[in-house]
Amino acid sequence: MARESESGLPIEPVYGPDALEGWDPREKLGEPGSYPFTRGVYPSMYTGRPWTMRQYAGFGTATESNARYKQLIANGTMGLSVAFDLPTQMGHDSDAAIASGEVGKVGVAIDSIDDMRVLFGGIPLDKVSTSMTINAPAALLLLMYQLVGEEQGVPADKLTGTIQNDVLKEYIARGTYIFPPKPSLRLIADIFKYCRAEIPKWNTISISGYHMAEAGASPAQEIAFTLADGIEYVRTAVAAGMDVDDFAPRLSFFFVSRTTILEEVAKFRAARRIWAKVMRDEFGAKNPKSLMLRFHTQTAGVQLTAQQPEVNLVRVAVQGLAAVLGGTQSLHTNSFDEAIALPTDKSARLALRTQQVLAYETDVTATVDPFAGSYVVEKMTDEVEAAALELMEKVEDMGGAVNAIERGFQKNEIERSAYRIALETDSAERVVVGVNRFQLETEEPYEPLRVDPAIEAQQADRLAKLRAERDQAAVDAALVELKKAAEGTDNVLYPMKDALRARATVGEVCDALREVWGTYVPTNAF
Repeated sequence: MARESESGLPIEPVYGPDALEGWDPREKLGEPGSYPFTRGVYPSMYTGRPWTMRQYAGFGTATESNARYKQLIANGTMGLSVAFDLPTQMGHDSDAAIASGEVGKVGVAIDSIDDMRVLFGGIPLDKVSTSMTINAPAALLLLMYQLVGEEQGVPADKLTGTIQNDVLKEYIARGTYIFPPKPSLRLIADIFKYCRAEIPKWNTISISGYHMAEAGASPAQEIAFTLADGIEYVRTAVAAGMDVDDFAPRLSFFFVSRTTILEEVAKFRAARRIWAKVMRDEFGAKNPKSLMLRFHTQTAGVQLTAQQPEVNLVRVAVQGLAAVLGGTQSLHTNSFDEAIALPTDKSARLALRTQQVLAYETDVTATVDPFAGSYVVEKMTDEVEAAALELMEKVEDMGGAVNAIERGFQKNEIERSAYRIALETDSAERVVVGVNRFQLETEEPYEPLRVDPAIEAQQADRLAKLRAERDQAAVDAALVELKKAAEGTDNVLYPMKDALRARATVGEVCDALREVWGTYVPTNAF
């Protein structure tokens, strides 16, 4: 019976040398750490040290999240990854009417520098690498992190980490945007310039396919639309007067890892190859680091099930293995109970232990690129690459990622893929263990972690205290300067930092920018 990959490409029962007829390994593969980076971005990959083990965490108050971070560090995690609640992601304070019912629910509530101090209290910022999943207000959270580092006596050039800062995918698949595309891209260019001058080791953007995949994108769509967004960001920075080699080495990417190991490995290899060619041939990058597609991976939350949740432990292990075999630079493994609620301490620890078993109890770290030369993987890499390039060409024909977004192209394509997956699952053509096959008559009870609803009132009290204590005249003056920079061409991060240092809130800073730039209202295309 013929099978298809997640991208709709045929999978043959047997692959042999004929699959790679006319295939030149020197052109397609190269050496690990060398162009076109198909085999990995570093010559030694995990043979010297494993990938960075990050665990995405954050819930409730900054105090609660700080305790979870310290537990993860004690358990051996190598980098922090911060989840913010929806009001923070959308640039609203916890006491805003629109934030009601969402404070601290899907991440930690951060309203001001006061909360940021608590979040990283007792955590030396020169010793940890921190990733922050924040997009439209990414500049604010980065600057607050820098300010906390300064208070700890940590110079900005010692800070390492990543802000997601990928607003284009918000218009496509996720929805936590604030400003229209043009000022959003201007803000991203300002972040690139600011970090080059002030925080040189910081990864200024994590161009994300993960959320597109969670919305239903196939592997080919995931890398095609992600790389198309990356091209748009590079063009924006170049148009703003930056040399490509001044910022491209700090670009990073963020992908999903599904249970379909072979295609996922092929996807990661194809993405590296495409990006290297684009950066060399279109943008003329000379620095080898500008050609490297470095990426973080998260296991596929959309594939987790509320039914028989312990089975998710197996899924996550398989997904994590796919990411490692594909050459990821860092990895987050989901907790088995995330389809039900926020992870408990035990489930978060088990997720980290999954990575540690892969790193220290298997032999996948003993050699670079274990699948190199595999008939099936090399053929699938070529096929995923060709499918992704075809989609990228369609985006280019529309004038680039932003124009395609405004026409609804990427969103429409992803929705088609999601609909196909739903139909296949409903008909049991696509087997989901415990959902449409191998069900239990009665599910075992599971007690999830719940966020205390009193958090919303606690945050409101903290905000009231902050506004009573701070120098309001200093805040007002700083916000005026921020609006002047937003109206002109000056880098907005410098007056933004002054406002945050004066204890302006996330909502107040974002409101000041909303006054100048407006807000994005999506159009229903097609």
